[in-house]
Amino acid sequence: MRFRPCIDIHNGKVKQIVGGSLADSGDLAAENFVSVQDAPYYARLYRREGVQGGHVILLNPASSPYYEATRAQALAALRAYPGGLQAGGGIHDGNASDYLDAGASHVIVTSFVFKDGCLNYTNLDKIRSAVGKERLVLDLSCRKRGEEYFIVTDRWQKFTETVLNEWTLETLACYCDEFLVHAVDVEGKANGIEEELVRMLGNWQGIPVTYAGGVGSFEDLEKLKTLGKDAVDVTVGSALDIFGGEMPYRKVLEVCRMDMEQGR
Repeated sequence: MRFRPCIDIHNGKVKQIVGGSLADSGDLAAENFVSVQDAPYYARLYRREGVQGGHVILLNPASSPYYEATRAQALAALRAYPGGLQAGGGIHDGNASDYLDAGASHVIVTSFVFKDGCLNYTNLDKIRSAVGKERLVLDLSCRKRGEEYFIVTDRWQKFTETVLNEWTLETLACYCDEFLVHAVDVEGKANGIEEELVRMLGNWQGIPVTYAGGVGSFEDLEKLKTLGKDAVDVTVGSALDIFGGEMPYRKVLEVCRMDMEQGR
């Protein structure tokens, strides 16, 4: 299980938020942490530690008055760690090259592919052609409705018709290099993972998958390793001490690296 760091940017600042609280109207979100440091500070931190595959996420829509400040922070972070970070948030075939040229290893895409609530294969082909399968991450972040997890878009505010299950993973794996899955209902709460979701991701053995959402303790990390069958990578945000939480960042790194060295 690899540790995948994050840099979430909202209203031009690095933040940790409660995922389900984002609202485009008024650019509002329930905040767990607002950093006094800029995004490149965290990029340089991850670079010094040699931690790769983290994601830089823009949490403002292009229509927001804060969008340009958020975008500038994201691009600056990518330039501070060329090849070490992925970028997501409002990315499509027309602007993906901006982020790759700035240093992103991959671009992360959701809303462009799941257009108007449906999986749009035309747009999926467009973004794959624009950046290449090897530089594309599909964000399949989801929320539970009834007994199933549905993929959500537009900063996790809109449900799609697509259920996240092993069939969906298998169908989409040929289009991208990795999947990123935020469990939105527990994102930012640091109060436990979505066990059923992690179990499903672990049962599917395919391309790399990173899970984010709810990790608040080392017990949660161990549970994720077990349920994910050592096949699911992890992002920890609000619970880390570098984001105002109680889990020491370097100890999380140590635990994940030890896990990799032991081949678990």
